[in-house]
Amino acid sequence: MRIDVITLFPEFMQECVKIGVVGRAVERGLLQIGAWNPRDYAMDAYRKVDDRTFGGGPGMVMLIDPLRAALQAARGASEKPSHTIYLSPQGTRLTQDKVRQLADEPRLILLCGRYEGVDERLLEHEVDEELSIGDYVLSGGELAAAVLIDAVGRLQEGALNDAQSAQQDSFSDGLLDCPHYTRPESHELGAVPAVLMSGDHAAIRRWRRKQALGRTWLRRPDLLENLSLDDESKKLLLEFQEERQTAIMED
Repeated sequence: MRIDVITLFPEFMQECVKIGVVGRAVERGLLQIGAWNPRDYAMDAYRKVDDRTFGGGPGMVMLIDPLRAALQAARGASEKPSHTIYLSPQGTRLTQDKVRQLADEPRLILLCGRYEGVDERLLEHEVDEELSIGDYVLSGGELAAAVLIDAVGRLQEGALNDAQSAQQDSFSDGLLDCPHYTRPESHELGAVPAVLMSGDHAAIRRWRRKQALGRTWLRRPDLLENLSLDDESKKLLLEFQEERQTAIMED
């Protein structure tokens, strides 16, 4: 997969993709990252990429032509068809389902805005969709692009040392992940749940499913509203709720 980023800070993006799972995916040739600076395509000696907004008001707006030229250069760097995304708080919320969909694309181009944003005409004619990583505002789209690259990059086949890791992530089946423990078995902060030490794989799977359901119910009940739970899952969730109520009453 190839991902090209249109950004005023290409050095930031180049450093971001050198570490962790994404860095490993790049080293293994599973992921290729390119960065394009619209200043390199500015039309004047000052390499101007922004101007005052029509209608008045604070802040500057990124110009059409430098961004458009950078987009065209990025698209011309590969014969693969590209899907262009503008990272914006006004975009559709990024979800794990969307990440999985994007991970199947042969090529993405990510447009990172700055200042008050990008001239709307460019977005209407050159961008396929807008995505947001949350209901808050960043100084620019670079951090959001890094989040998207990490989420998509780790789903490339061979990026993770254990392919099952992605299958057990939060949101992989619509639920939050279950709790995880490692050595030592006993610690001053508590002990590892006995079921995880039992060697009973069926019991472990059941416990993990119950905890995932319960954690989602506690922290993100909105996710459960969109799921159709089978009878076994409903039973496990009810058990979790009853156990939690008993623990609260005992405290």
